[in-house]
Amino acid sequence: MKTLNNFNFSNKKAIIRVDFNVPLDENFKVTDATRIEAAKPTIDKILNDGGSVILMSHLGRPKGVEAKYSLGHIVYKIEEVLGKKVKFVNDCIGLEVENAAASLNTGEILVLENLRFYSEETNGDNAFAEKLSKLGDIYVNDAFGTAHRAHASTAIIADFFPENKCFGSLLAKEIESINKVLSDSEKPVTAILGGSKVSSKITIIENILDKVNHMIIGGGMTFTFIKALGGKIGNSICEDDKMELALEILKKAKEKGVQIHLPVDVVAADTFANDANTQFIDVNQIPDGWQGLDVGPKSLEIIKRVILESKTILWNGPLGVFEMESFANGTIKLGDFIAESTENGAFSLVGGGDSVSAVKQFGFEDKMSYVSTGGGAMLEMLEGKTLPGIAAILN
Repeated sequence: MKTLNNFNFSNKKAIIRVDFNVPLDENFKVTDATRIEAAKPTIDKILNDGGSVILMSHLGRPKGVEAKYSLGHIVYKIEEVLGKKVKFVNDCIGLEVENAAASLNTGEILVLENLRFYSEETNGDNAFAEKLSKLGDIYVNDAFGTAHRAHASTAIIADFFPENKCFGSLLAKEIESINKVLSDSEKPVTAILGGSKVSSKITIIENILDKVNHMIIGGGMTFTFIKALGGKIGNSICEDDKMELALEILKKAKEKGVQIHLPVDVVAADTFANDANTQFIDVNQIPDGWQGLDVGPKSLEIIKRVILESKTILWNGPLGVFEMESFANGTIKLGDFIAESTENGAFSLVGGGDSVSAVKQFGFEDKMSYVSTGGGAMLEMLEGKTLPGIAAILN
């Protein structure tokens, strides 16, 4: 795997695909700079070597050129995070951009305008990728969040750098962390899969059954399994058309010697609201008119024991409706257990939008071994897919 360490960037221009698709408020101020901070080690290494840096990214989903999606809005934050002045050019291809790149001095940083102002970016256009490639000497992909897209700047551009291409430190760390769970894991390995739908997790479950010892299932998809097993789930969320599949998963897991842990009790509510009436009840005895919105205390005892005995932990998805305070306890407690296990030497990887949000919301970021920056990309890797942005560097 070619990384930054395979190159000396002295007097070289590195063109880096970063993922600066950050959230902005109504005044175009960055509300979460995590993705910019994540790219800092890569940029620092190149500048410290004596190179210069050209940064390219998308922002939002513009339809053509839309001022509200200009990367110009976030230049102030990039400067703040990097502690350096940054040049900005209001296009990403063309003569003005080529001149700006050519005149970059050692130690300087140039940010290009939003790649997605051109439909050629998402279409994976070869000519567009070639124009981008002319701006730099070495191509660095450090954008895990878009590595599952075969876009011009993530996959096609790499063809124009047959020898001079590598992974940035963020993308290398993402690949390493996922491989640590899927290939080089220390046993016992536990996967926690939460969220509302079995259908969105099927391929992950099927791909990781051979690699884990325990699988904890939580969140709304619990009830598809419980109903399939003959339990009463009241008004809880359920995918009736996936019940047969749920039974198939349980059967496969048993054949492979994987222990599946479903909740045994829940916090049930009489309405989907933070101020609902609630009760602890067995997961298979939920009365009509009530719905399970979080795991109960008996389930948490079981989960705690499994997590604290684990050496490798993958967390993807919350255990309840953590956005509402009344149903956040299960997800918070799970975070506590994983943090404790990590402190005791386990490797923990957190990924997938909702679990990452929960980790940030409840202050667990520094207590996990690795928190992934790419939702869709990580899920596709867990499903066993080869990501175009990664394949392009390895080829």
